[in-house]
Order: sequence, then structure tokens, then C-alpha cells
Amino acid sequence: MAELYPPIEPYEHGMLDVGDGHRVYWETCGNPKGKPALVLHGGPGSGATPFWRRLFDPAAYRVVLFDQRGCGRSTPDAADFATSLEANTTWHLIADIEQLRRHLGIGQWLVVGGSWGATLGFAYAEEHPRSVSELVLFSVTNSRHREVEWLTRDMGRIFPEEWARFRDTVPPAERDGNLAAAYARMLADLDPQVREKAALEWCRWEDTHVATDPGHEPDPRYADPVCRMRIARLVTHYWANAAFLEDDALLRDAAKLAGIPGALIHGRIDISSPLDTAWRMAQAWPDAELTVIEREGHGAGGGETASAVVAAIDRFATRSAPPGRI
Repeated sequence: MAELYPPIEPYEHGMLDVGDGHRVYWETCGNPKGKPALVLHGGPGSGATPFWRRLFDPAAYRVVLFDQRGCGRSTPDAADFATSLEANTTWHLIADIEQLRRHLGIGQWLVVGGSWGATLGFAYAEEHPRSVSELVLFSVTNSRHREVEWLTRDMGRIFPEEWARFRDTVPPAERDGNLAAAYARMLADLDPQVREKAALEWCRWEDTHVATDPGHEPDPRYADPVCRMRIARLVTHYWANAAFLEDDALLRDAAKLAGIPGALIHGRIDISSPLDTAWRMAQAWPDAELTVIEREGHGAGGGETASAVVAAIDRFATRSAPPGRI
């Protein structure tokens, strides 16, 4: 198995004004003359942590990380009740990525993303296929209505007691509807106690539905009230709207990825994000190779999934884009 590369620090960073009052933090690390690569973190709202830098050979890649709107070091912070989420959608993030690519003078880049980052990676590559040299996506999602329904309702069959608590946190009149939307409304309540309760219970459920991996440990970020408010606000905002995408649009438009080599990596016991989404995308995108990690669940915390991601990125390190792709 491949191992993670040693920790490295950025050699350049900045804040990019992307409009709508938003400034996104970006950084570059590795080899300034290396092959460009972009990281799309999960969440939404997780931010680009140092873990992502270690997936890349620092001698081979010029790695670009950025914090998506409202999270990490980007401003304004979605954890702040006064921060509007109106100009925070998948389409805004896609535009930010293209603006960042042009700002850094990059023609094409390899795109790496996990979980929500996989949804964003598909959406970006289908909208701007000529900007993408390869795709490496793990814990694959499309953020469809059906996937949101699975996460917020059907997973209750596996964790019935925990789900009942999650459901019963919202007002009785909203318990049979869109639970992500109900939580989003609570997180927009004028009463800070209502908001804090919603953020706590949302993140408690987030930690529960990924706990099928034998190596799972509680996410320490959720102990921080600011962090959990940020993540809860952004995740419920995106999930309540199925990522602002037409249902099955990513599968429907997978033909736009023709000619872009891809690696899809997914854990067999990732019950919160079942394997069928990755399988369906691999069927519709002939240039993708699907790798199933038999004993792992959601995420890539350093086990076999992370090793498979590193191996895929390593394979693409010396690949050149075919003529006419740029």
C-alpha cells in the first residue's frame, strides 16, 4: 500500500475576491513547476486541512488548496449568524474555482475531491471539462435528493435510537418533511439557543451515520461550537437544496467527461453514502476506474482508501494532457 507523504507547508497563499462580498483563502504547496492539482474538500464547510497536502508527491505536483465560501479561512464565516448564504451555491463555487485557476495562471489541473468534494468535482468537470486533466474522487456522492433522503431518514433503520433524537429535535409539524430544510430553518432562528441546539444535534447525527467503519472515531471538530455551527449551516443549506443541482444531472451529463481519465475510490461499508452512486457514475463514464475498498467506510482517514487515493494521484503525476485538450 502507498503511504501518505510527509507534512509540508505552503510556499504561497492569498485571499481572492470572488464577488458577492466573499473572499476565498487559497494556498499552493509542493513544486512550483510541478503538475497543477486542485483539492476540493468535503462538508460542505470542512475547509482544506493539512491532511490533503499529504496525498501528493511534493516533487511532482503544484498543489492548490482553497477553503470554499463561508468556511476555513475564507470570509465571511458561515458560523456567524449575520452571514448570508444566498450567494453560496454549487454554481458560485464552480465560478470561484475557475476564477482561482485563471488567477494562478493554470491551464489544466488534476482535480481531487472526497465526499461533498466529489459532488463538486463532478459538477465542476462537467461544466468546465477543458480545465480538468484528470479526476480522483473518493467517498463518491452526487448529493441527489435521494441521497439526502437516505442520509437524513433511511439511515434511521441502522441507528434507530439516534435517528429518533435527530428527528425529534425539529418541530413536530416538520418531522415528516425535508429534515435538512427543517434544520436549516432552526439554524436561522433568531433565538441563539435554538440555533445552538440544532447545530449540536445535526453534528451528532453526522458523526453517527458515518460510524459503520470499524476504525471510526468521533470527529473532534464537533466539540467546537463555532466549527459545528459553520458546518451545520453550510451542510443543511446545501442538502436542503440537493446541492442546487437537477436530480441525476451529474449522471446524465457524465458523457461530458469523455477523454478525462478518472479514479473513483469507495468503501464497501460506506453505508451513509452507498456504493451504487460511484458504480453508476463509473458505468456512465468509460474513462473512469472504480476501486472498491472492502473493509472501509466513509472518508480517507489514512487507511486503505487514503492509500488508494495516493496511488491514483501518483499514477497521473507524469501523464501529459493529449493535444487539443487545453
